[in-house]
Amino acid sequence: MAFLKFTALRLLLIVVFYVACVLLGLGLFLSAVVAAILAWCVTYLFFRDLRDAAAATLQRRLTPGAPPVRSAVELDDAAAEDALDPNTPVNADRKPRGTAA
Repeated sequence: MAFLKFTALRLLLIVVFYVACVLLGLGLFLSAVVAAILAWCVTYLFFRDLRDAAAATLQRRLTPGAPPVRSAVELDDAAAEDALDPNTPVNADRKPRGTAA
């Protein structure tokens, strides 16, 4: 979630700086370059905690052999499955047998 927040913040800053630069008459290409540089500078200087959280999120996701990140719903579901009796057979793929009449 931190990565998405940081990305959204940076994109918002790029748009704001781009519009400001276009209104100042810098031209479309130069406005895009200046907006990207200014957005990078602002996020680098003033949003260190959010940037570090985003980097940590990416590191956890991309580290080879790292355990998968699971949501609370997945953890609750796994705990419910673990609580079941392991000796109970599960035959969900078989047709139920009818009683002979």
